[in-house]
Formats: sequence, structure tokens, C-alpha cells
Amino acid sequence: MTLAHDVAGNGPAVLLLHSSVCDRRMWDPQWPTLLDAGYQVIRCDFRGFGETPVPDRPYAEAQDVHDLLDSLRVDRVALVGASFGGRVGLEVAARWPDRVTRLALLCAGMPGHVPGPELRDFGRQEDELLEAGDVAGAVELNVRTWLGPEADEATRNRVREMQRHAFEVQLAATEEVPPLDLGEPDLGKITAPCLALSGRYDLPDFRQIAARLPTLLPDARHLELPWAGHLPSLERPAETTALILDFLGETRPA
Repeated sequence: MTLAHDVAGNGPAVLLLHSSVCDRRMWDPQWPTLLDAGYQVIRCDFRGFGETPVPDRPYAEAQDVHDLLDSLRVDRVALVGASFGGRVGLEVAARWPDRVTRLALLCAGMPGHVPGPELRDFGRQEDELLEAGDVAGAVELNVRTWLGPEADEATRNRVREMQRHAFEVQLAATEEVPPLDLGEPDLGKITAPCLALSGRYDLPDFRQIAARLPTLLPDARHLELPWAGHLPSLERPAETTALILDFLGETRPA
């Protein structure tokens, strides 16, 4: 199955990987700017998000991304990943290092990371609300947790819409399909330069991951955004897009 996706433009390829709080619509603010900058821009919905249905057989997000790139005949790509999308981006870059030119991570997760107490508590609260049938309450929990103080009401409503849709799609599934076990990826195989952004108002897990990545990868740097929560590309779109463009352009082919 091919992930639902959009592709437009010409030039070096950039693939945008969304957070599990959102879907590919989270990249609406970045889409036109990246196109105007001369990139071929691709964005996709993971399984059970946006327009991609829930899986009907064992699957792996990293393999899905690899297969999407193959179907589009994209050999080399810069990956921009937010949260869960950043975790998938790290795995893709580790499993197929020759395919990834740059890696921009926005408050990313990391393969093998053991959740800390705050993240475990969030998961417990979300599970309790969903098990009680309180989808609206679970949506509001996500909005409160993942958006920082810079997010305006329009942005909060956008996240509400995407998160609610994801819950509705996933809760409607008649059976739970296990992920495909590809084994733990070796992050030491990543060769792409990496920019790891974190937000001052994010949960400690994601701040710690971003700070740790320069110790794990051969060419990585960490930048903490003093104004950001967990979704900086939505909280301050113009500023975050400028950071992404600057990073992508550092080794842009002539």
C-alpha cells in the first residue's frame, strides 16, 4: 500500500514527516515556501492518519517511507520530521543512509527511547480518556500537552481537527495489527548532517533526545527554541521554516 501523499515542484527532494498528533496537513505553512525555494516537496500520511487507512497487515513506518520514495523514483532526499515523524526519519536515515542527504528533526522521538515519567503519565491519561469514550477530552489533552504558549487559537483548532480525525480513524479499526519488527536500527550508520530542534516548553523526553543526538551522530547539532512547545512549525511557522531552509541550503547542490 502506498501512503497518501502530495508531491510538487522540481529540484532537490524534501520529504516532510508529520507528528502523531497531526497528519500531513501540519506542513501547510511550510509547503509554499519550500516550493518557492526551488525544492521538490513531498509529504505523506502515516497509516491511520489523514487519508491513509489503518493497516490490515504487519507494517513498519520506515519501510513505508522507503517504499514511497521508490514509487516516486526519488533516490536521494532530505528528511524533515516532527516528533514521531522525526523518529521515523532517524530510522530511515539509519537503515538506508545513502538515501538521506539531510535530517532536520523538530522535537523528535528516537528509536529505542524509554519514556520518562511525564511522557508515561501523558500516555496513561490519554488511554484512560479513550477507554472511557471521551474522545473530546483526549483531543484537548493533546492540544494542552503539545502546543506551546505561542500557538494561537487558529493553530489549536487545526491541531484539534487533525488529532480528532486520527482518533476516529484508529478507533474505528476492527482489529489491531502489530508492527513489523525490523530490529533496532543502528543510529551510528547515519551519515547525513542533522539539525535537532527542541522546545523549551516541551516534555523533558524530547528535549533530552535532541540534546543527546550530537553525541550519537557524526554530524549533528542541537538548537533549543526558547519560545517553543512540541510543534514549533505550527507555533511560529515563518521562523521555523527559515531555520529549515537555512539548514537545507548549507550543502544545497548548485
